[in-house]
Amino acid sequence: MSDKKIPYKIYLEESELPKAWYNLRADMKNKPAPLLDPATHKPMTAQALSGVFCDELIKQELDDSTPYFEIPEAIRDFYKMYRPAPLVRAYCLEEKLQTPAKIYYKFEGNNTSGSHKLNSAIAQAYYAKQQGLKGVTTETGAGQWGTALSMACSYFGLDCKVYMVKCSYEQKPFRREVMRTYGASVTPSPSMETEVGRKILAEHPGTTGSLGCAISEAVETATKSEGYRYVLGSVLNQVMLHQSVIGLETKAAMDKYGIKPDIIIGCAGGGSNLGGLIAPFMGEKVRGEADYHFIAVEPASCPSLTRGKYAYDYCDTGMVCPLAKMYTLGSGFIPSANHAGGLRYHGMSSTLSQLYDDGLMEARSVKQTEVFEAAEQFARVEGILPAPESSHAIRVAIDEALKCKETGEEKTILFGLTGTGYFDMLAYEKFHNGIMTDYIPTDEEIQANFAKLPKID
Repeated sequence: MSDKKIPYKIYLEESELPKAWYNLRADMKNKPAPLLDPATHKPMTAQALSGVFCDELIKQELDDSTPYFEIPEAIRDFYKMYRPAPLVRAYCLEEKLQTPAKIYYKFEGNNTSGSHKLNSAIAQAYYAKQQGLKGVTTETGAGQWGTALSMACSYFGLDCKVYMVKCSYEQKPFRREVMRTYGASVTPSPSMETEVGRKILAEHPGTTGSLGCAISEAVETATKSEGYRYVLGSVLNQVMLHQSVIGLETKAAMDKYGIKPDIIIGCAGGGSNLGGLIAPFMGEKVRGEADYHFIAVEPASCPSLTRGKYAYDYCDTGMVCPLAKMYTLGSGFIPSANHAGGLRYHGMSSTLSQLYDDGLMEARSVKQTEVFEAAEQFARVEGILPAPESSHAIRVAIDEALKCKETGEEKTILFGLTGTGYFDMLAYEKFHNGIMTDYIPTDEEIQANFAKLPKID
């Protein structure tokens, strides 16, 4: 089809909204390794997980054979408020770069939470409500997940307790206030409210926190509060499942216009956005039906895929969660206080880790000053102020488009624009004032945490 016939924004009809989530694990030849009980090192059972997670979410978490899960009508009705999300042809960016590449991005920022996180938040809140729970606890890094969950809990009348990574709590007070507007309580983590928080503060006085710390506090609160369960915004298989709505919509929109991407790029922290975007495309690849080049982009300050070790590790700093086999920097690794708060996690989704270990996708790490250069370039021509997390994908998309300019190749590039950066202006201010720095952990720092990985027979 001629480029002139492809609109700037491709929208699906409401009737084309996916009716089922796609479970990529069902098609994977090598399944992700199971979660292990931290005490016995045996695979976690549904019964063992029931004190932490909602029952229906546990079924989704442990199922690696069912390819599709029907999306309940109540969740689809909520999705219709902001979905289907647009697939955008970046004509202006292409012109600015003078590249023969065709660039598309799936924009997930068209909702009050400002990101893709609402796709899973509404599902997890729905299942908590169906189970008759009083409320849920969670952690949040940059604040998108906490905002999304507070919105979802408000919709279903659930209490919501959020532990927000301390550096983001201080850097993004307005994100915090959005959560409170929707009825959530927000606590900077690590805090003195929990046993694990007090322990972390004693061992690391003055720490700016990490997602691993906040997870520990949220899990402890959930397990000690009757009628509460813990929910997570990334990493887990159930979250990858819910976020597959991104990729399913993207593929349907591209198929509608006969577009096939050569390169698919996503930022990678815990894996929810990347996993959701690539799901149906990776499904085709593992089934041998098509081929794509997948690139996971992570911050150089927290390089779990590019410099991590593939091993069983705790999902949290307090070592109270199950063990997951993943690419990890060690649960004790506390990243520098960079401005991509949603990517400051020590490990990567078990599903994505398995795919990466099987050589089915590439990983790159980028410095935050380079990320903000790309964010500013994108904002000036495409008219959207991107979140720092999303801007990691923008950085590599631009890099790939410039390679096409050098070689003359007309590749089609797709990336995920996970959300907007309107609550990240402190970061943009530091970039504009020339005081943003690029911290990269030393090999010695990383090796020190590898030495503390749990010994699994």
